[in-house]
Amino acid sequence: MAAKICILQTFTLFSLLLPVTYSIEFKFPAIFNFGDSNSDTGNLIAAGIESLDPPNGQTYFQKPSGRYSDGRLVIDFLMDAMKLPFLNAYLDSIGMPSFQKGCNFAAAGSTIHQATPTSVCPFSFDIQVNQFLHFKDRVVDLLAKGKRLDKYIPAVDYFSKGLYTFDIGQNDLAGAFYSKTIDQVLASIPKILEEFETGLRRLYDEGARNFWIHNTGPLGCLAQNVAKFGTDPSMLDELGCVSGHNQAAKLFNLQLHALCKKLQGDYTDSNVTYVDIYTIKYGLIANYSRYGFEQPIMACCGVGGAPLNYNSGISCGQTKVINGTSVTAKACSDSSEYVNWDGIHYTEAANQYVSMQILTGKYSDPPFADKMPFLLDLKF
Repeated sequence: MAAKICILQTFTLFSLLLPVTYSIEFKFPAIFNFGDSNSDTGNLIAAGIESLDPPNGQTYFQKPSGRYSDGRLVIDFLMDAMKLPFLNAYLDSIGMPSFQKGCNFAAAGSTIHQATPTSVCPFSFDIQVNQFLHFKDRVVDLLAKGKRLDKYIPAVDYFSKGLYTFDIGQNDLAGAFYSKTIDQVLASIPKILEEFETGLRRLYDEGARNFWIHNTGPLGCLAQNVAKFGTDPSMLDELGCVSGHNQAAKLFNLQLHALCKKLQGDYTDSNVTYVDIYTIKYGLIANYSRYGFEQPIMACCGVGGAPLNYNSGISCGQTKVINGTSVTAKACSDSSEYVNWDGIHYTEAANQYVSMQILTGKYSDPPFADKMPFLLDLKF
């Protein structure tokens, strides 16, 4: 609980520092999200490719919710800040889900590069864009036929007025390290971003005008990568993160920022916002105790104990036999004390912190603190 109290105190300080006159109503009527497990609210699970067991989801939903966390993701907190409902996954058709305020196409394991038969997830960025185009065509067709579906699908003008959010690329880099040298990984980045640009331009051609693009976080600080690539201490930085992985993330982000600048120049009728997630997350890991956390890298839900509590063969909530002994990947007693949930993904408490930093506007280009499109009356 210490982390939550500290975060709320920090948020109160931000609220005092930001002039009330800068806080205006958020204008976007709908959100269309693309990405990987950092923002997947149920697509990979709905596709039947993987399953999530308790204690996933325990903190907020009290059960697995299709999210790879103990609770809410950054996208959930941002939706809350916009006074919009959580995004339903595109592939989740059970329970009459409403897509009136947008749709989530993100899927865990997704890459920007086109998926191959051996990919963890078949829903790469190009497929997600295709799914969106099909979604839009169906919505336009249904509304043209006079179907009374206002409660379930967005109005046609929401596609031009809505916000398009992106958080993808981490898996392209992390996966590449299993078969490539660091030089080869770095050399692959321009091609990855070329494919990303193609997808963004397809969306622009379909009427998208508001782009919100997260860069990739410090993947070298994830327990999964430390366990696999950090056995040699010389490969780690002063925080215990794998230096090569973070080097790749920083180069990716530098080139992604340049792409966003290019799009800002090309699309003068649009808003293209680049958000520096890397700096926010690395700052949290470097100063974790200041924000009430006790463990910056070690997984809350896992097996093995300190220093990483991570085993690549056992996902959070699973039970497997190792060396003749049945072992279960269980959660820690208080996930709010941990930055990392399962060795790969962040806890709700950490996602909460990240979202608050995003909402200050100072990690964005262009910065929006002087316009503040979010109301800072968040409900967490």
